[in-house]
Amino acid sequence: MQVVILAGGLGTRISEESHLKPKPMIEIGGRPLLWHVMKVFGAYGLTDFIICCGYKGYVIKEYFANYPLHMSDVTIDVAKSTIKTQVNTAEPWKVTLVDTGDHAGTGGRLRQIKKYINGPFCMTYGDGVADVDIEKLVLFHNRIGKQATVTGVTPASRFGSMKIEADLVTDFKEKPSQLNQTWINGGFFVLEQSVLDLIEDDAEFFEQTPMEKLVSQKQLAVHRHYGFWHAMDTLKDKKQLEQLWASGKAPWKVWE
Repeated sequence: MQVVILAGGLGTRISEESHLKPKPMIEIGGRPLLWHVMKVFGAYGLTDFIICCGYKGYVIKEYFANYPLHMSDVTIDVAKSTIKTQVNTAEPWKVTLVDTGDHAGTGGRLRQIKKYINGPFCMTYGDGVADVDIEKLVLFHNRIGKQATVTGVTPASRFGSMKIEADLVTDFKEKPSQLNQTWINGGFFVLEQSVLDLIEDDAEFFEQTPMEKLVSQKQLAVHRHYGFWHAMDTLKDKKQLEQLWASGKAPWKVWE
């Protein structure tokens, strides 16, 4: 099964770093967040990736074009203009990089890679990590038999919650339980190829009209994920992910 990763957005909310590189290329623990996302899928044997590039997409292309240099010990003979890989730690990945434009919507990016899709596929965003069990997600999608499955998550609120009655606070929780929160789109989709026919132009956002059509047709299933999930929208988010990685107990590290 192929894995499509949306990696073309402008990342304006984390402009401290995204003015130099695409948001998925911002590093966590010395590796691009995109690498972390791909490692999650690779842990379940999914190694055929299609990356929808856009803003500063050349940074992503150059990274993978020089992947052995980034990931391996090498000996460079300057006089002979040769490079010898001493310890190769490259991944068994096949990566198709598609320039889908700086300003296309998420749906438009999917529409542009339609010619590369050869069946049902996984899709996610390049700026979020989770310990989603991809095997269970795909099995759930196949069992439900709908055109699309989205992973639903309930991230804990960053703010305390209050229960109010007659102008008085009757209950306050500094860190509300995740179970009391609204389910949101956590990415990590499984989509049938036919879903791409719902996208009409490159300006469309997949999360709007296409998903609304799937809902109205009762063709969008949700796989509830109660584990770890974290999107990287701001510099604060990046620092939180860095701290988790530095602790040696990053919840999304499901690979050996």
